[in-house]
Amino acid sequence: MWYRAAYLGAIISYGVVIYKSFGVPRTDKAYVQRALMDENVQYLVMAVYWCYVKPISLTLIPYITFSLFHLLTFTRTTLLPAMSSQSAEGSSSSHSSMSKNIQAWVKENYDRAMRFVSYAEVVIFVRVLLGAIVLRNSLLAPLLYAHFLRLRFYMSSFTRAAFQHVRSELDSIVQHPSCPSAVRKAYLMLTDLVTRYACTVLNINAESSSTPTGARATPQSSTPADATKMKSR
Repeated sequence: MWYRAAYLGAIISYGVVIYKSFGVPRTDKAYVQRALMDENVQYLVMAVYWCYVKPISLTLIPYITFSLFHLLTFTRTTLLPAMSSQSAEGSSSSHSSMSKNIQAWVKENYDRAMRFVSYAEVVIFVRVLLGAIVLRNSLLAPLLYAHFLRLRFYMSSFTRAAFQHVRSELDSIVQHPSCPSAVRKAYLMLTDLVTRYACTVLNINAESSSTPTGARATPQSSTPADATKMKSR
């Protein structure tokens, strides 16, 4: 119950943000391309999928993290000013101090939290891939999540850093003399396949650069989706 309630909340939240950013949905090619390359749309699609399949609690980690920062920002920018305007001078000073503390905490921990989310998403992919192999979840889950991560790799410096670090660690393990040659060969084939798959997004983007400016997707930020940040764009 709580699992689906959490995802329904995420769906509503992202839906409102996307509506404010894109307006009424349209079916023309330029609108669809721009929407599909928007990080909030990507997280909304995944939220809808996770909401209606067999629960995998691990998938909630990114959404919970984003919600925490969204809540803190909403408290600082909306709730505290509203409370200050209706309270005495002493309380207003207290609210101002609290607002500064929240802002400082968010600024100090935002990058750390986004790195945490990026590694969590790598772990989630491993979980759904193994789950598909042992028939614990749908075969569609790793395919859909792989495409999602491919887009995140293109759009997010945090995701790229996470994948590069994981690959570096795996490379050091595979290159160890004790590693069987068959495992090393399989690993090299797998990394080559993953690299080619990830690069298709970059190739598509390069091809789209020849299209008219009005039909080109707007470049996105390098950080994972956050409803608060999208509202401020």
